[in-house]
Amino acid sequence: MRIAQIAPLMEAVPPKLYGGTERIVAYLTDELVAMGHEVSLFASGDSITTARLEAAYPQALRLDPTIRDHVAPLVAMLEAVAQRAHEFDVIHLHCDYLAYPVLARCGVPFLATLHGRLDLPELRLVYKAFADVPVVSISNSQREPLPGARYAATVYHGLPEQLLLAGDGAGGYLAFLGRISPEKAPDRAIRIAARAGMKLKIAAKIDNVDREYFAAEIEPLLEQPHVEFVGEIAEHQKSEFLGKAAGLLFPIAWQEPFGLAMIEAIACGTPVIALRIGSVPEVIDEGVTGFIVDDEGSAASAAGQLHLLDRTLIRAVFEERFTARRMAEDYIRIYKKLTLA
Repeated sequence: MRIAQIAPLMEAVPPKLYGGTERIVAYLTDELVAMGHEVSLFASGDSITTARLEAAYPQALRLDPTIRDHVAPLVAMLEAVAQRAHEFDVIHLHCDYLAYPVLARCGVPFLATLHGRLDLPELRLVYKAFADVPVVSISNSQREPLPGARYAATVYHGLPEQLLLAGDGAGGYLAFLGRISPEKAPDRAIRIAARAGMKLKIAAKIDNVDREYFAAEIEPLLEQPHVEFVGEIAEHQKSEFLGKAAGLLFPIAWQEPFGLAMIEAIACGTPVIALRIGSVPEVIDEGVTGFIVDDEGSAASAAGQLHLLDRTLIRAVFEERFTARRMAEDYIRIYKKLTLA
């Protein structure tokens, strides 16, 4: 098939450091190429891909301090996609709804994977206006605030099978991986580790929008002796960081649409302790790949049970449920249905 993958422009594909959506676009794109498909990736020029790269802007927008309007390059890219739509059998959007008006008039099958939150009331206006656009949810729970959209399927994220390797948890610490923000709740992770009597290592990005929160709420907590703030880490550092951890803490305070850090830990054979909210019950197999808890106290108690879980089995679950090949095969089935419709 001739497939166009349309990425956001905030990060490179894959991101140099932290990044979720662009990382999934990278894994999906490369896997589709490996399966023999002809793929064009519309993304920032500093992206690295086995597909044909269509550079829409020289570098990731987050890395360009001079840019003031982050939407303008994206709109220009989407117009370029529309003008070339006839070159593709299917167009796959990963930047939500901005392209709907133009692509709906091109006569080429397209779909959008919804990578973010859907609980914003104004989104109902968009999906009422574009009720025929097929969309893909990344968990079933993600759909709850927006049940009226035309869902083609739910496709869970996947990682290249050998991207992250299994570890033995010999470091004995708890890990927190991702982003410093109120919804990710690093303060909860710090308290849980303290109650469990375990060391906590935090590898996390701090966005500009969250710097005030970090300074006021999190930075004072980093002075505690059981906490080590590692900062933002790159992909090649995750196997060691997660593989040596006794467990990953995922104490979210919002309706997480998926939670990539959970399957990154599972890929390393590392069990997850996660709050029962959002996608968590769909991703974590209770008592197998981790523990699903309802409060900080039960999370701390679960930390004492991490050693009972089989890390080899956890890695096997990853290979069965969360590989990039499985993800690509799921999307190919959707593409074929759209092109035959």
